Amino acid sequence: MFENWEELKENCLNCRKCSLCEARSNVVFGVGNPCAKVMFIGEGPGRNEDLQGEPFVGAGGQLLDKYLVDLDRRTNIYIANIVKCRPPQNRDPLQEEQEACMDWLRNQTALLRPKIIVCLGRIAAMRIIKPDFKITREHGQFFKKGNIYMMATLHPAALLRNPAQKPAAFDDFLKLRDKIDELQADISKTY
Repeated sequence: MFENWEELKENCLNCRKCSLCEARSNVVFGVGNPCAKVMFIGEGPGRNEDLQGEPFVGAGGQLLDKYLVDLDRRTNIYIANIVKCRPPQNRDPLQEEQEACMDWLRNQTALLRPKIIVCLGRIAAMRIIKPDFKITREHGQFFKKGNIYMMATLHPAALLRNPAQKPAAFDDFLKLRDKIDELQADISKTY
């Protein structure tokens, strides 16, 4: 376990724990405020993210930014992924790839100490919240693990493929805003 962000990032950027490192352009470590109390977790980088080295910068990221409204990705939240390198053809990360990267994410979460974690999509929700998570039924619901409130919403890329689900996802972000307001005393330091 690394005790500071610089050490953690430096080691992560040189990771060769799985075969995803062979085709990557960049390790996509994460972005945002390292003191934020709201953390978003996606499944893994896509093509644009791999090229730029930052999570959610493509069309899905633009949609995410619209839904964030008054939550800025650089000042109010922190965004990371389960896997830090792009799976080929944007396929779901394999179990062994997720396992290889989980220590990086655990260390990020330990340093951040978020009050709320939002999983972006089914893969992240099944890994972080519970293995049998049903994204179409359980998105927008809060679960509590220890002192952390966790919620999943539909992945922005899935919303681009199925725009009819956009209102449901936007409602999830309204629920997130309500939860932030409810917990304001605990997380006011970053807002």
